[in-house]
Amino acid sequence: MRPFCYTVGKEFGMDEEKIAQGTYDFRVMREDGFRYVDKTALLYPLVTRGRDSFFFISRPRRFGKSLMLSTLECLFRGERELFKGLAIDQMDYDWKPYPILHFSFAGIKATTLEAFDIDFRRCVKKVLTEAGCTWNDADFPGANLAQAIPDLVKKTGNPVVILIDEYDAPVGHTLADIKLASAIRGELSNFYIQIKENVGDIRFMMMTGVTRFTQLSVFSALNNLTDLTMDERYATLLGYTDEELEANFSKTLHRHAEVMGLSYEDYRAQLRWWFNGYRFSPDCEDKVYNPYAIGQTLGALKRRFTGTWIATGQTSAVINYFTNNQLVEQDYENVEDVFEEDLDVCGLENIRPIAMLYQGGYLTIKDFQDGVFTLGIPDEEVRRAFNAQLVKKFAQKEDNHYLSMVSRALKQADFDTFFDNLSDLYAHLIYGPKEDRVQEFSFQRILYVLLTASGFFRVTAEDRQSHGRADLVAETPERVFVFELKVDGTPQEALDQIKEKGYAEPYRHSGREVHLIGLSFDGETRRLTGTAAERLIG
Repeated sequence: MRPFCYTVGKEFGMDEEKIAQGTYDFRVMREDGFRYVDKTALLYPLVTRGRDSFFFISRPRRFGKSLMLSTLECLFRGERELFKGLAIDQMDYDWKPYPILHFSFAGIKATTLEAFDIDFRRCVKKVLTEAGCTWNDADFPGANLAQAIPDLVKKTGNPVVILIDEYDAPVGHTLADIKLASAIRGELSNFYIQIKENVGDIRFMMMTGVTRFTQLSVFSALNNLTDLTMDERYATLLGYTDEELEANFSKTLHRHAEVMGLSYEDYRAQLRWWFNGYRFSPDCEDKVYNPYAIGQTLGALKRRFTGTWIATGQTSAVINYFTNNQLVEQDYENVEDVFEEDLDVCGLENIRPIAMLYQGGYLTIKDFQDGVFTLGIPDEEVRRAFNAQLVKKFAQKEDNHYLSMVSRALKQADFDTFFDNLSDLYAHLIYGPKEDRVQEFSFQRILYVLLTASGFFRVTAEDRQSHGRADLVAETPERVFVFELKVDGTPQEALDQIKEKGYAEPYRHSGREVHLIGLSFDGETRRLTGTAAERLIG
């Protein structure tokens, strides 16, 4: 039986599809007529739960966390007029105003502990003073928060709402310096512990972040903190489902399909391939689009799909956590045998690269069986950018020379240039010190990463055929390239296997040129030693 998931229907009363590209402020979106995908039906059970309302949710950056907190702020201010036509406006919410402390730690400087202390103090002081609280410069931010909460309750007669955006950002920015990250974690812990000391005066708390740092005291101190991160009921709280996309952006979607010269069905299929692959709960199979990517894509209406969200991230910083062995051996499209504890960041001194990739949005849930996860790259946008970074890491180069030269030559079926540059690439590759010999899979993975990152090809590794699996197939609208790789063999043996097993047969009548490519490698020297290419005739 398909797992049950909560969904939100089309919002009412908005005919114009005005697409927001740079604002994450609920008030601005509603007052200026930007399209707002209504998630208030999902927020309703959270905001009506009573005093036992301490929540945390982790999602990748640019996934709508700030907009959700902005929505909650307007909700708890009782500004019902902004919610006219939304689901919660039809529900029995009381619209009572509460004092609100809304913190965002995303922009705090953390280059040194001193810089963090200055910026963190400034941030907390601004929030507390704007809320009408007194500030004592002689006290730490935590001590000021501890005083502000009961003061607000006494002043307003109502408990306080606390909203914390990107709670983990100062620690996340300094993971390359574990000593500094640990010191900042300690400073933040002293701040968060004050929430526990004042739980009786808090009406509601929502805390968001990218990473779940379980050693921050907020998780150990707040034993009533409800983690929504993998809760099936809130799997689609952030991001857009296919149904929400169609309900809210139908006119723009059709317009973009026309701009791209595609049928609507082909356009939607390509849109899913590019941006729809995130699954956030093991118990809910629904996938969501990255909302930032959708806003940028539909707002611009370009003639082709391009990466948007990934350009704002730090993929290279995440990749630095991998050893050379892990880079070569891991199939990122199919990361098997992952347990939930593997996805947590428990200690700063021994962070699992898979956890960083998952929480950063470079991997997502593909399957869940018997308590074990299978992860994979969520969509084409992430796939291209992530693999481009891997190519740089593989070759120890900071530019895209190999990526450009190798992929362009293959796209044009210029095999002399392709083989020359590919040979140069493999000669520069790094491998882990424990490997006596490099296996075929390692060479295959590097070629897959290289061609996928270029953006020219749709690449399939281990392409299943009736008589076996082709090592790799790379497709463009004009050509199909079927690869077979041999370690300590010959390129002719590779070509012979493609023919004998019929790996190219599914593409023979596709209307495209079909090329068979054999590559041979020396397992000890790790060099590309032989190449051959042959066009399939007939």
